[in-house]
Amino acid sequence: MVGKSADTPEFAVNAIDIWWQNQGKSQYPNSKRLLILADSGGSNGAKPRTFKKFLQDRISNKHGLEVKVSHYPTGASKWNPVEHRMFSEISKNWAGHPLESFETLLNFIKSTKTDTGLHIEAFLDEHQYEKGKKIDDNDFKNLNITPYDELGSWNYTIKPNWSNC
Repeated sequence: MVGKSADTPEFAVNAIDIWWQNQGKSQYPNSKRLLILADSGGSNGAKPRTFKKFLQDRISNKHGLEVKVSHYPTGASKWNPVEHRMFSEISKNWAGHPLESFETLLNFIKSTKTDTGLHIEAFLDEHQYEKGKKIDDNDFKNLNITPYDELGSWNYTIKPNWSNC
């Protein structure tokens, strides 16, 4: 998903939600869990409460999924196998071309293919996301989140909170 607005936790979770609705649930119809490998900084970082709150409301509660999140250490997102495989190919595809419009950007992304069968889909999200949204202590305490025993601030599970659905 390519956005015109700020890169916010709401934008990041909206991208996951749209993927799940349009592809994930049909490709994995019996799935009860979703694993998210995320950067440790930015909109989908390990610290933003809003990322966890939107995951609770818009993925776990909405779709009845247990969401397992593992954050890469800051600066180590290149280890993410999806990002590593995808972004390097996109960068090669548009190298040397000015990205003068969102249409140009999307066309380069959508036309990225590899010999191994990688094909990337992309669309423009024109929604304007509000920066700086905050989750108060009470709302955060109501999340159904369980940190892992090891590195619990980077690795956690969010289960549906049916009482708040």
